[in-house]
Amino acid sequence: MASYELLFRRSALKDLRRLPAQDVKMLWATISGLREDPRPAQSQKLTAREQYRLRKGRYGILYEIEDMRLIITVVKIAQRQDAYRMR
Repeated sequence: MASYELLFRRSALKDLRRLPAQDVKMLWATISGLREDPRPAQSQKLTAREQYRLRKGRYGILYEIEDMRLIITVVKIAQRQDAYRMR
């Protein structure tokens, strides 16, 4: 399987900068794993949007997959209670 390119929206990068360094390290391991397996067993497709959800610890990661271009775009990273609310 081909490796996907990983992109971040500016808002997702801001989300990461606000988190403690130890949490960023944990999340980065999960996010970088999406390059090889963009739909791991624990991910779920959101029904209202063309996005996927992945939970890691107390955080939720929202991302989009473009299979034709082999691109994953991380949309939002937040605590799970806030991760799925629309901005």
